[in-house]
Amino acid sequence: MKKQSQTKTVVVTGASSGIGQGVAVAFGEQGANVVVNYHQDEQGASRTVRMIEKKGGKGASLKADVSKESEVIEMYKKMEELYGGLDILINNAGIQMDSSFAEMTLDQWNTVINVNLTGQFLCAREAIRYFEKKKSVIDSSACIGNIIFMSSVHDVIPWAGHVNYASSKGGIDMLMKSLALEVAPKKIRVNCISPGAIATDINKEVWDNEESKKALLKLIPYQRIGMPDDVARVATWLASDDSDYITGTTIYVDGGMTLYPGFVNNG
Repeated sequence: MKKQSQTKTVVVTGASSGIGQGVAVAFGEQGANVVVNYHQDEQGASRTVRMIEKKGGKGASLKADVSKESEVIEMYKKMEELYGGLDILINNAGIQMDSSFAEMTLDQWNTVINVNLTGQFLCAREAIRYFEKKKSVIDSSACIGNIIFMSSVHDVIPWAGHVNYASSKGGIDMLMKSLALEVAPKKIRVNCISPGAIATDINKEVWDNEESKKALLKLIPYQRIGMPDDVARVATWLASDDSDYITGTTIYVDGGMTLYPGFVNNG
């Protein structure tokens, strides 16, 4: 990967743990200024900042509920005060509130949609506004801003018992594509990463138990569970000049989970 010619400023939402933390630290390793967004886990966000600084980057933790418009706008104002602008948004924050469909409450539906889909809209909208400020000072032949939506294999794989979550991820797919089409003429790139099974604290009971892990591996042709670094490496590449001609695309980081693994031995 070519070394970036200037220090980048990156906002990573939901970066106090898991995939978001891994992505934030990977950008820190490139020497970036990284805004570590969190909602409740202040200690986790502080830990992410320390990891970024240890890798040679600069980090700042900013609290904001991404589903709240006023909090998102305030986060971006603080980001600008700290670093003067924005180059990359990693739209990562997301939650699960699982239930059978018949028992799912309106609150469970709305909360997941508000964080996972509306939150990504709000953060992307503010990023676009910041990117458009650059038009007069950036060569029009270069990318002036980069948004990466973090989705899931469940943007294409149905998931019983998780209808709110899967619906939010399917919505991200069309949000990303429609936005990418709209802003491509402005030299703003918009893409998506859809992870499969990634070992994080939220699903530890699955990958940390031999029986559960064995069952999960039946869904993964590559026969290993992913790590946050697997996603982070794709994110840093997709945000780099090496991928400058890519926009409106989803990259599945899933060990083949979307390849209909039931057919691995002729079905």
